[in-house]
Amino acid sequence: MPLSPLFIEKSFDDLPGWGDDDPLPAFEAFRRSAFHVPVKPYRSGALGVDFNAFAAAYAEARAAAPSTRIEARTFFESHFVPMLVRAESGAGLVTGFYEPQVEASPVRTERFVVPLLSRPADLADVDDANRPQGMDPYLAFARRTEGGLAEYFDRGAIERGVLEGQGLEIAWLADKVDAFFIHVQGAARLAMTDGRLRRVTYAAKSGQRFTGPGKVLSELGEIPLAEVTMQSIRAWFKAHPRRIDEILWRNRSYIFFREADVEDAALGPIAAAKVPLTPGRSVAVDRLLHTFGTPFYIDAPTLTAFDAKPFRRLMIAQDTGSAITGPARGDLFAGSGDAAGEIAGVVRNAADFYALVPRALAGGAR
Repeated sequence: MPLSPLFIEKSFDDLPGWGDDDPLPAFEAFRRSAFHVPVKPYRSGALGVDFNAFAAAYAEARAAAPSTRIEARTFFESHFVPMLVRAESGAGLVTGFYEPQVEASPVRTERFVVPLLSRPADLADVDDANRPQGMDPYLAFARRTEGGLAEYFDRGAIERGVLEGQGLEIAWLADKVDAFFIHVQGAARLAMTDGRLRRVTYAAKSGQRFTGPGKVLSELGEIPLAEVTMQSIRAWFKAHPRRIDEILWRNRSYIFFREADVEDAALGPIAAAKVPLTPGRSVAVDRLLHTFGTPFYIDAPTLTAFDAKPFRRLMIAQDTGSAITGPARGDLFAGSGDAAGEIAGVVRNAADFYALVPRALAGGAR
């Protein structure tokens, strides 16, 4: 498969700030993917970056570990060619995500009343092979019933208690808005009241389309679109507690979780690429278009939330998301906890994306 015409070959000298970035943390993230792929290779994206072309880079990454930024930079320059990724319209876009950390209880109490749920037994995966005639083709999950597969219960029905009594509760939170943003991020660290630190990560979802509260509040004239951030949304909910359900239930999609260990507190959860996310170096991309493990150099000069200077960093594609669609679209992993949330919540910036394509594919862009 030839490379997509959306790729325009460049040189490393063309990348703004390439020589100033320290690619060593990005190499460590890339190396984690290199050790995963012998277990299960990644699927090649539709834009033509063939997973098999990464073989030489992955083999070297597994065999040796650069110890300086110069050695790491040499590794990437030796194995890859930068390609500007043309956006389908306008400029590319980056947003941010993080892993929240909240207090939680292993049992329901007077204070902790909002559950995080595990996957229900009647939730079925759906694809074209088993999708009933007339079912929305968007739905990737459905409910098993005696009459066959049907659309699953939505957020409103679940939060009103339709799944109670099944023992699905993993943990209990004190705040419904905290729970919702854990759903948005797809993972969280839970500081349990019994002293343990636990993690929950995405297991499945009810399947309906995601509708963000920021969009809803903007359309209602409550928050100007240009001022929509995680922080402004939280502030609005705090000022209007009686309207929380009204707004959140507009998002019919509901997330189910599974428990996972916190093996390294410096790293994030294991995400779609099946490796732990690296703060400031892992990026979520459109997995239908791009290949997991692809390095992306991202130039977002108006983004300064990470380190008070223009964002120009080498990132590794290691996650995806339903809102991350398009060739020049990325979601930057900011890390775990409140400080990371402060960064992720304000990221919405124009960006140029440079995919580092294996040299074996260079010259294949039309």
